[in-house]
Amino acid sequence: MRETGDIRIDAVPMGATDHDGRVRVTAGGRIGVWADDRVDVYEREAFLAGAREAVAGWALPPGARVEPTADGGFVVAEASRVRAVTGDGETRWELPHDAWHGGRRPPGAPGAPAPSPCGRFVAATVPTLLPEEHAGRAILRYDEPKLAYGRDRLLLLDARTGAVLAERPVAAVSGAADLKWRADGAVLAASFWTAWYSWAGYWMEPAPGALRVLGAGGDRHQVVAFVPGSSRVVTLRRAEFMSLDDERYELALYDAGDPSPRAELDLNDLSWDVENDDFTHAYAIDARHLLLTGDWAPRGGAVEPTHWLLAADSLRPLGRLRYPRAVGDGTWLTHDSGHLHRWRLGLSGEPPTADGIRARR
Repeated sequence: MRETGDIRIDAVPMGATDHDGRVRVTAGGRIGVWADDRVDVYEREAFLAGAREAVAGWALPPGARVEPTADGGFVVAEASRVRAVTGDGETRWELPHDAWHGGRRPPGAPGAPAPSPCGRFVAATVPTLLPEEHAGRAILRYDEPKLAYGRDRLLLLDARTGAVLAERPVAAVSGAADLKWRADGAVLAASFWTAWYSWAGYWMEPAPGALRVLGAGGDRHQVVAFVPGSSRVVTLRRAEFMSLDDERYELALYDAGDPSPRAELDLNDLSWDVENDDFTHAYAIDARHLLLTGDWAPRGGAVEPTHWLLAADSLRPLGRLRYPRAVGDGTWLTHDSGHLHRWRLGLSGEPPTADGIRARR
């Protein structure tokens, strides 16, 4: 299977623009740019054409994680509260909670909140601070200050009022959180990372008064993508080398309602240099293609940033591209020395390459 890496898929740019910060598509299909101290939101086509007039912006409080909403506002997760604000900075609602402990660092939210694409819900993670009489069953304890934490809780909030509609305990304690919604807002994926335990990921659907679990990824798998126009879920296991059996990279593909994977790919099978290759993430470009990012060594060569194109229905490797970042509408973005480039795969009727796939501007 590693010979698939010899297949090169041409990519032709759709355009380029300068930028400063981390760029990501947000709710409502806009572009969000995260800098060190603020996030700004732009209309996507205008931003990619070079315009720099933000439709909304928000200064980041210390330790906060901010996510734009489809209506031009923001949801802000902080050390001891979650709140929704308008684009003008007016607070719509606020939900206080126990403070996250920052260890030797100032307390801050462990992950960004997740407003749903449909505008009805906000998902957020909050800590569970135990009273002193229950400290004996604490999973995580700090001596100074004397605090005892149980399992974190995943909350489903009403996006209009901040009311708690449902909650679930999760398999993490003061760990990193990664929440993402399917494009129709009908399924929420939640992944949690805890030191020495790696990732635990599962997906669920909002139900009256509950978050109903539909399925879960394998051991140490993070949910990384939903395949557009389908019920398929993509999970990724990374080699974190926390134990003797933790040197494997793996992708898995599920149907949302089926607990067994429909396809799996041992990513070490793509490697000529297993000890040095590093696969970092997977993205859904469109209903047919996934993009796998990482550092990979070609046959007889040195490790280089290399991204694979995979079939979204089977995880079959199709060949390699370079420096892509999926946007979610069939295009992807790449970053190079302060420049942002936009790409897409070729359309039917365009001249194909030897492997039948061509990317065009």
